[in-house]
Amino acid sequence: MSKLAVAAVSGGLIVTLALPAYALDPAEAPPSTIAAATKPVQRLIGPADVAPQSVVRASYTATPAPEPEPVPVAASAPSGSSGSERSGSSFAAPAQNYSGQALVDFAMQFVGVVPYGPGNHPSDSFSCDGLVQYVFGAFGISLPRTANAQAAMGVQISAAQAQPGDLVWYPGQHDGIYAGGGMMVDSPKPGMMVQYRAVWGSPVYVRMVG
Repeated sequence: MSKLAVAAVSGGLIVTLALPAYALDPAEAPPSTIAAATKPVQRLIGPADVAPQSVVRASYTATPAPEPEPVPVAASAPSGSSGSERSGSSFAAPAQNYSGQALVDFAMQFVGVVPYGPGNHPSDSFSCDGLVQYVFGAFGISLPRTANAQAAMGVQISAAQAQPGDLVWYPGQHDGIYAGGGMMVDSPKPGMMVQYRAVWGSPVYVRMVG
């Protein structure tokens, strides 16, 4: 039964609404109503109730790490050199006593180490005549620059007479130091190091000291 009537006014009309007694006093509600109101509602969630989730992955391009640059390795002393350990521009001193072979041994330590260039010192570079000037100068023999001027300081000999320490001269072009056995030490051309190589062409052999 209703204990209270509630009047509502709508559009000029008075409407009376009857509310059940337990709406105001839950204690008077029928047991079945209370059970229905308090019973938890269970709902099964199926696949259709779950909103699909899209996974977005950022596109990228994998770039492999660059390989480390190789570490430069100091050139080892070539065969026939003094064999002294050195680093940077430190080289073995010449022998105390001059000989053709001592001159060649001194020159050999620059093979594969000193580049061709306009200089006449191993800390810089060697032109062909710069190498000859420096090596002979280390033994106290003063020579001018240019191959032709250096050859003019000695005496021409035949190829059969050539010995280690003689000058190998290509008139107007080039010169180097004869190392014996058909080989010579010279600073050949731009982009190359001092070399120990076979005598080429038809050079003139010059004896610098008698």
